[in-house]
Amino acid sequence: MTPPPPGKLAGTAKVGDRGQIVIPKDMRDMFGIVAGDTLLLLADVERGIAVLRNDDFVHLAETVLDAHKDRSDDA
Repeated sequence: MTPPPPGKLAGTAKVGDRGQIVIPKDMRDMFGIVAGDTLLLLADVERGIAVLRNDDFVHLAETVLDAHKDRSDDA
């Protein structure tokens, strides 16, 4: 079997009785996810579920809001 290209992984996770899944270790390592991290789940009935590190989402939101503020200050 050919290994995936760099930066790409595929895996499976089984859903437990309490709705929990285990993110495969190689994926946790790839994204720096450690025990105690908060993850943000975004769901779209047509596109599926996206999992983001909450810190990354907060950083993105702050960047967008700061850029918007800077544009408003220039006006």
